[in-house]
Amino acid sequence: MLRRRREPVPFASIAEADRFRGNVPVPPPVKRAGIGELAGRVLVGVLIVAGLVGAVAFGIPALQLADDPGSAQHTETVRTP
Repeated sequence: MLRRRREPVPFASIAEADRFRGNVPVPPPVKRAGIGELAGRVLVGVLIVAGLVGAVAFGIPALQLADDPGSAQHTETVRTP
């Protein structure tokens, strides 16, 4: 079999970076959210969506123009002789 001859590589530390990590600290593992935290996140999301839907529900009638004869208020002026 043919064996490759190992020759010195400039920047050998870069070539061996896959094997050698040095003293670089490993980040801590990510904690999984518990049932209470998930329920809280869902509740906050539902409250935000409900607030937006409520704002639209109350805002649409307020933004409509009162050009309809049935929806406009009629005030009758009383004429005095």
